[in-house]
Amino acid sequence: MPSRMLARALPMVALLFLAAPVLADANMVVIKNFDYSPMNLNVAPGTTVTWKNLDGEPHTVVSVDGAFRSPALDQDDTFTFRFDKPGTYKYVCSIHPKMMATITVK
Repeated sequence: MPSRMLARALPMVALLFLAAPVLADANMVVIKNFDYSPMNLNVAPGTTVTWKNLDGEPHTVVSVDGAFRSPALDQDDTFTFRFDKPGTYKYVCSIHPKMMATITVK
């Protein structure tokens, strides 16, 4: 009897795993609705952060201190940067300067 129950349950469990949403990368910043999300991200030294633009408008990722600068990112484009040195990195969209966020490396 238990083997029959298991045989019935396995396909249902498999469907749950296949239907589960894919979790976003913990080191990803999404650009959507003219905003960075998350606006504040804490990472360890040596971490690579990826930004992905989900807006229909182009955006950039430009550090205030000049440490990194992306080209204009169209919809679904990505930009990555590896943070090797501890510190606080504030960045903006050079096209839409009201868009601001921070990466803290410690």
